[in-house]
Amino acid sequence: MILTSYITNTRNKRKIYGIIGAAITLVIPFFLFLNNHDHHLETDQSFCPFKLLTGFPCPGCGITKSLVYFYEGDWYKSISYHILGPFVIIFSFLTIIVLTTELITKKEYFTSWLYNRKLAYGLAIFLAVYHFIRLVYFVHDNSWDSILQQSMWK
Repeated sequence: MILTSYITNTRNKRKIYGIIGAAITLVIPFFLFLNNHDHHLETDQSFCPFKLLTGFPCPGCGITKSLVYFYEGDWYKSISYHILGPFVIIFSFLTIIVLTTELITKKEYFTSWLYNRKLAYGLAIFLAVYHFIRLVYFVHDNSWDSILQQSMWK
C-alpha cells in the first residue's frame, strides 16, 4: 500500500512539474512579445550557451523567437526562426490540458503515445535532419568571421 501511494505521489508531482514547465514555455515568450516594441529580438545576441561557445546554433536555437513572432501573428517569421515553434505552443497547451485532466480524474490518457519509442526516434531523426539542413544554410549564409562574432570569442 505504501509503495502504491508513493508511485501515485511521484506521478502527480511529475504531472505538476509538467504543467509548470509547459506554462513557463508559454509565458516567457509572451512577456518577450509584450516587450518587443522596437523588434530588438532580431538584433539581440542569443542566450544559447552552445551558440555563445561555438557561434553555431544548437537544434533548439530560434524556438523562443519563433514563439514571440507567433504571438505577434507573423507566422512566416515564426516558422523561419524554427519550424517547430508553432508546434511547441500547441504541444504546451495540450500538455497543460491533458495533465490537468489526469490530475482531476486520476486517470492516465495518451500514455502509450507519450512513451512510444517509435515516436521518440522519429522526432529525434526529424530534428537531426532539420538541424543539419539549418547548419548547411547557416554556414552558407555566414562567413567564418560573422560566425565568430556570434560567439563569445569576438
